[in-house]
Amino acid sequence: MVRKLKGLPPLAVLLFEDETIVRLFPELRRAWSPSGEQAVVGITGRNAKRVLFGTINVRTGHRVVMTAPKMDQQGFQRFLRLLRRCYRHRPVWLLLDGASAHIAPKSKQAAKALNMVLIWLPKQCPELNAMDHVFKEVKADISANYQYLNIDEHARFAEDYILNLTNIAALKKAGILSKNFWLKIFR
Repeated sequence: MVRKLKGLPPLAVLLFEDETIVRLFPELRRAWSPSGEQAVVGITGRNAKRVLFGTINVRTGHRVVMTAPKMDQQGFQRFLRLLRRCYRHRPVWLLLDGASAHIAPKSKQAAKALNMVLIWLPKQCPELNAMDHVFKEVKADISANYQYLNIDEHARFAEDYILNLTNIAALKKAGILSKNFWLKIFR
């Protein structure tokens, strides 16, 4: 994989891509409460979900996020078209996992037609995907211990959280600025 990345054209955009599911039912996590009192998290019992597709640019920290009703190849292909519009005249190289929507033949054809190079991360290694780290921060800061009025509000808050980070803050949350970042030669 790193060998393949050495062929990265100078003007190419190198992006980590990942997805996460946000649910209306709140994720329960540790929470602060006064000593001797139990933390209270309101739960309605209703549930729904949305999928956030997201990328982070390894060099600049620029993020692109899209909300979809489900994680499928049509949603992924729609996200690829959004990326092409965002990076119109530049080669796009995506580092991503082997999710079924990514490896579907139609998704691969769509990427090729959009002049995008898909580079597969090793299986069972989510820690290598910088966008996964950003999504973990979203779940901790936005999703945990809070019941939103509806799923669209929750998805909007999650998307806004990601897009309102400064580029430097996003790179830090993604682990890209770490001295131990595994792909630092491309920063």
